[in-house]
Parts: sequence; C-alpha cells; structure tokens
Amino acid sequence: MQQHTLAGEITQNGVGLHSGVTTQVRILPALPGNNRFFVRVDLPNSPIIPAQVTAVSQTVLSTQLGKGEVCVRTVEHLLAALAAMGVDNARIEIDGPEVPLLDGSAQIWCERIAEVGLVSQTSNNSTVPLLVTEPIWIYEGDAFVCALPALETRFSYGIDFNLAAIGNQWHSWLLTTNLNSSSADFASEIAPARTFGLQHQIEYLQKSGLIKGGSLDNALVCGVQGWLNPPLRFANEPVRHKILDLVGDLSLLGTFPVAHFLAYKASHNLHIQLAGKILDLI
Repeated sequence: MQQHTLAGEITQNGVGLHSGVTTQVRILPALPGNNRFFVRVDLPNSPIIPAQVTAVSQTVLSTQLGKGEVCVRTVEHLLAALAAMGVDNARIEIDGPEVPLLDGSAQIWCERIAEVGLVSQTSNNSTVPLLVTEPIWIYEGDAFVCALPALETRFSYGIDFNLAAIGNQWHSWLLTTNLNSSSADFASEIAPARTFGLQHQIEYLQKSGLIKGGSLDNALVCGVQGWLNPPLRFANEPVRHKILDLVGDLSLLGTFPVAHFLAYKASHNLHIQLAGKILDLI
C-alpha cells in the first residue's frame, strides 16, 4: 500500500485564533503507518496527541484534540491541508496550545507542503478503502451533515445567514483519485478560503474568552453594511471555508471514506459526530 510523507521539514510561526498565543509548528516526515500526530514539545516528555476522531476533546468554534490534560486546538486547517495534499504520515511538533491561524485559511500550509514536496512510502499495513454503503446522518434542528453512498469522494456544503453579503451559498468539491490533480484543486479552490465571523457576535465571543488572536488580518468580518475587510478571494468564500473545516475534521478518520459528504448550516460538533458515527459503522 503506497503512502506519502513530507520530503523535508516545514517550520511556521503564528498566533492562535482563540488563545492569542504565538506558537511555532515544525512538521516532519514520519514513518509509514504512523499517521498524522501532534507533539507538544513545550511540555515535559513531549506528549503525543494523535490526529484521530477518538482524540477530539472540544469543538467550540474550532476542533481541539487532547490526551489526558494535554491538548492542541484549532487543528482543522493544518490537518485539511496535510490530508488533501496527500500527506498520510507526519509528525507535527508544536510549542504551545493552539495551531497558528496564519491568514485564516489553509493556503500557507499548502504552499509550504508544495515547497518541500512528498515522498512515497511502502506500508506493510493492508488498508481497505472505507466505503459508505448506506446514508449516515447527524442533525440538529435544520442543520445537518451526512455521508451518502457514492462512487467518489465529494464534499458539498450549504450555509444561510441573515446578512445580505453572505445569504444562502452552496459549493461542492471533488476529491479525485489522482493525487496531483486533487491536491492542486484543493490548493486553489478550497485552501485559500478564510475563516469568517459576524460583527455583532465579536464582543460576546471576546467576553467569553474566545478569538483573542482574531483580527481583520486573519478573518473576514461581516456586518449589516457588508464586509469590513474586502475583497473576498471568491464570491462564495464563506461556504468554501466551511468545506475546508469539514475536510479537516473528517481527516481525523485517517483516510477519507468513499462517500458524498453533504452538510448544511453544520458545525465542528456535527462534523465530529458524523466522523464518530462513520468510525462505529464502517
């Protein structure tokens, strides 16, 4: 079974969205079968946190992984970039509690991965492709996320906000079987989409101890009058970012199942619930 890891090392610094703490991330090659995992190098004995569904410890406005008292937050953009760019195995060393938000997207991560390139690996572990054979649903009110039987892996998302600048948006992205084509499409069509927030929620989130590192430089902000920091990279950049989040959350399954993932007004919490249900059923 062919797997891939990085051909070199990636080092990146930045501020965490919620903690406001500056951290350094070093992404290193890992052995076949090791999967993607985090290492908190700032803590005694450098504890390891696997990038797996079973390690998710919190999903409030980001996805957090934890093992015991040790955690790492806002992992979804980096993991989406690694998985969609074809990096099966990677050691992610971080010297703090949160992955840097950078510009609010996964574009910089994809650029750095492309710079160092990938190397093929031969794994002794026989991996059977995960196939979704019947619909799997998670819903809450009118929000839902589901995995539908399909011949290829596709991510489709819909959002609906009572703000004219966002409104109702839909987008769909196909993960092709050709690694080069798929990673190029992800890097140009999904990765550049930045995280976004609503102006009227900012004060509440700040008082709740969240978005301490958020700014107009790393997040799009929308108000009644429109976007505070245009221009957008895509006309439907918000919904493309939701696909980015979904790809990152479902990467915690290790490999993407063959299915059509369809979501509407969903959240990290619903994404992870779906991933957990898939893990139980497949």
